[in-house]
Amino acid sequence: MADRTIESNINCALKVNERAASHIEERSKARFNDVPISNDWAFSEAKRTDTTYITHGYHRYPAKFIPQLARRLIEEYSQEGNTVLDPFCGCGTTLVESVVSRRFSYGFDINPISVMISMAKIRPLDPVLLDETFEQVRLNYCRVSPDLPESERIDYWYRENEKVELSKLFQAILDIDDIDVRRFFVCGFSNILKNCSIWNQKSNKPTRDFKKNVPDVMRTFNRQIRMMIKGNSAFRELIDKQTFVESELNGDWQKGGMVRTISANVDCRDSRSLPLVSESVDLVVTSPPYVTSYEYGDLHQLSMLWLEGLEDLRAFRETFIGSALRQVDSGIGDFKTLTHSSIAAAIGKNLISKNGKIASSVVSYFQSMFEIWSELYRVLRVGSKLCIVIGNTSLKGVEIHNAEVFVEQAQSLNLRLLDVIKREIPSKNLPSTRDKATGRFAKATAADALAYPTEYILVLEKCH
Repeated sequence: MADRTIESNINCALKVNERAASHIEERSKARFNDVPISNDWAFSEAKRTDTTYITHGYHRYPAKFIPQLARRLIEEYSQEGNTVLDPFCGCGTTLVESVVSRRFSYGFDINPISVMISMAKIRPLDPVLLDETFEQVRLNYCRVSPDLPESERIDYWYRENEKVELSKLFQAILDIDDIDVRRFFVCGFSNILKNCSIWNQKSNKPTRDFKKNVPDVMRTFNRQIRMMIKGNSAFRELIDKQTFVESELNGDWQKGGMVRTISANVDCRDSRSLPLVSESVDLVVTSPPYVTSYEYGDLHQLSMLWLEGLEDLRAFRETFIGSALRQVDSGIGDFKTLTHSSIAAAIGKNLISKNGKIASSVVSYFQSMFEIWSELYRVLRVGSKLCIVIGNTSLKGVEIHNAEVFVEQAQSLNLRLLDVIKREIPSKNLPSTRDKATGRFAKATAADALAYPTEYILVLEKCH
């Protein structure tokens, strides 16, 4: 992008002047709305086969960004052999694209299901071993006696026949000795759990459909695993073409006579405290959760029920940043002090008259995000980039300017804004409408507001 275009975008998006708080939101909204849409970042030509290539199609995941976006950011703002971090790694898109681009990578997520999916996606496995294991799983499935889980939540979501069949299948998978191969099949099992339940998949909320025509468990699993084996083979082939040499992890990378093992590492952790050395990361590429938009605990509850024995759904939901259940610890108090943002403070004040609980959740969200930006500042090297993919939305009729708040918070930490890219979202896995009254995602017939027609890519740099 030409220098004057970058300068123009930054001038549209830079921090708000000190005026009355009631006008802060409108001024920040106007500045970001004036940023021109960059058509070459929309990837509108990408088909589903492009966005689910190699291992990216293993498991459905809400609100994931497409691999083409992650790859471009990685290649534009880092070099081969650099270290890339995603503190909200979700289903591992950034990690997979880092491996393909010969970068070392770390991913963290508070959700154990996210970590499981990511670990399955970043490990290229021997196709022959997968074929042999698949056959053994099918044989064991036919032999095993079902050990039915005693769970009211599983009974709530599953009919008896599917519960029996899934129990047999899960037992057969748990008998796999190789941990990476077992995780591969667990990932496939997790992805069929909604299909094989009475979960209404046409709804954006967890609701039951008692008339649902539930598919056969093993037929569904066979189709899922065949797709994953094909994706794994394509992943290995792509790595081979890029001159990787297979090793214990992902491959070897050589430059200047030094050979290092390319690794992608994933950990289940709150990213406000990372187990990384200060100034050890060359690039952060991430898409944070949207405040109170998705309850990831709800959306992943079936996998958690089967894989982790979850029974306390509320406690699980409360762990997620952006959950409506998270509140500020000591009441509302001084919004600006809590969030380190005048814009966030104005948003919180505007929400109080609408719904005090939502106001507290939003303030808690921005408070947590500031703590994460602070931790990312610590682990980034001087001169390295932080790329944030985020959209703005609204709750209870109040505009939630996530991008503007993040910029203001980052600048308070001495992260310099280099660019603001505005892109349309033709391919992102998000519902397009939001119920005006509740602020929740809804069917188009019940909603009258676009949720995320566009989003921003914020490119920031650690100064010192």
